Amino acid sequence: MQSQAIKANGFVFVSGQMPATLEDGKIKLTEGTVGDKAHAVCRNAATVLEAAGSSLEKVVKVTVFFANLDDFAEFNEVYGGYFPQRPARSAIEAKRLPAGVTLEMELIAVE
Repeated sequence: MQSQAIKANGFVFVSGQMPATLEDGKIKLTEGTVGDKAHAVCRNAATVLEAAGSSLEKVVKVTVFFANLDDFAEFNEVYGGYFPQRPARSAIEAKRLPAGVTLEMELIAVE
């Protein structure tokens, strides 16, 4: 198992968040459009950050992994609504992501 987030030297490092929810103690992958999955990833990130004493507004760096980089434009439309402060960001196409997801996002925020 991994930690969802670790605090160190005033920063919160958030592990890769996938488009999924926990239902009845089981992980359920989010279905639907890239936009639906982007909302799920951003909501999950917000939940983890808030539990660690931070927030989306305090994010300074985001790395997004895509199974298909063609999904970037649709993802970006949703992403902008969660990150109006425009933190530094990298977008990477990965051949394969955990659990067969098509999108994963990790973040660094200040406390």
